[in-house]
Amino acid sequence: MSFSIHNIPFGIFSIKKQKKRLATIINNQVVDLYAVAELGYFDDLKIKKSVFRQDFLNDFIALGKEKTNAVRKRLQEILSDTQNFSPLMPLTPSRSGVTVFYDAKAVDLHLPIKIGDYTDFYSSEQHATNVGMMFRDPANALLSNWKHIPVGYHGRASSIFVSGQNFHRPKGQINASDSTLPIFSATKRLDIELEMATIIGKNNAIGHAIDVNEAEDSVFGFTLFNDWSARDIQRWEYVPLGPFLAKNFFSSMSPWVVTIEALEPFRVPAEVQNPEVLPYLKEKNRQNFDITLEVFLKPEHTEGVKICHSNFKNMYWTVAQQIAHHTVNGCNLNIGDVMASGTISGKEHDSFGSLLELTWGGKKPISLPDGSTRTFLEDGDTITIKGFAEKNGICIDFGEVQTTVLPAH
Repeated sequence: MSFSIHNIPFGIFSIKKQKKRLATIINNQVVDLYAVAELGYFDDLKIKKSVFRQDFLNDFIALGKEKTNAVRKRLQEILSDTQNFSPLMPLTPSRSGVTVFYDAKAVDLHLPIKIGDYTDFYSSEQHATNVGMMFRDPANALLSNWKHIPVGYHGRASSIFVSGQNFHRPKGQINASDSTLPIFSATKRLDIELEMATIIGKNNAIGHAIDVNEAEDSVFGFTLFNDWSARDIQRWEYVPLGPFLAKNFFSSMSPWVVTIEALEPFRVPAEVQNPEVLPYLKEKNRQNFDITLEVFLKPEHTEGVKICHSNFKNMYWTVAQQIAHHTVNGCNLNIGDVMASGTISGKEHDSFGSLLELTWGGKKPISLPDGSTRTFLEDGDTITIKGFAEKNGICIDFGEVQTTVLPAH
């Protein structure tokens, strides 16, 4: 990981079971923001020190962008390697008995957000096309509504955990064909979904729709996200109301939230939409973010391998459109709500963001360095998702989200 001065993400950490506190990270050093506040660096910003000594980022985010951006800018000033960058004295590892810096390997990182609600979208055209080709008519892979609305479903917030938290293989009803009765079993087709998560940074009142051209004002930042999926359970249950037990057993999120402001240098034009969308989804300045995403699969006791290389810009429906559609009926979003992108797949085979696509429904196994193969995940497999953006010497690292599959109970 390479967390540069250009980044300054926000997260929650603790050490030796002490109370959780807000943090940022630079290089491999976690910076205790409560300690920074104690030393007076935020006094002129008129922020209560207690905001930096919380279990989640929600109260900090609720300060509003003017103050959170001011904190980020102040941190860039005092953490800069450039001499005399500002009149502020650079932080030292320990001053006045207050420890500011901790080795990243020596701390515990926690779920950064108290998540009230979680929505998962289905916003990558290539992913939706691949799934349609596998399970419906290859000549008409997309359902008739797909290019008109950002399709999504309401997921389970309570089963979202931070990187490093592992889970046991889920169980449920499985039916291999329409001509047989279902059985109760642990899933045999456990899959990943390479996603990004948008963290909502502002409440909107019930009944108030957010304009698509103002929607990014409601975004605090982004994390990496893995929407774990049990494909055989999903096949049997998804008609008529969509995913349920196949999705709600576990999702994984990275510990660092990268602000949308940090991603300004990485804006790129989004794909032209055809057919033209309805007016409430039509953007004046339609943009995505150029963020490289990678997935690594490591079997237990053996070497791992990169199985996917994709990009966040492979999104047909932008974050702004997702927010506008989510609220057009008057739905109220709240600070800390999570909106996942849906699986992010590109046009090349190695950019497909799920094993379902990479192995084409299990028909084309992936070869691993030890000579074994995978169609779907086995017990002991570890999945690591990484993300970064790099341009003109500026690098924004998202860290990683890593999870190991444990045997079913």
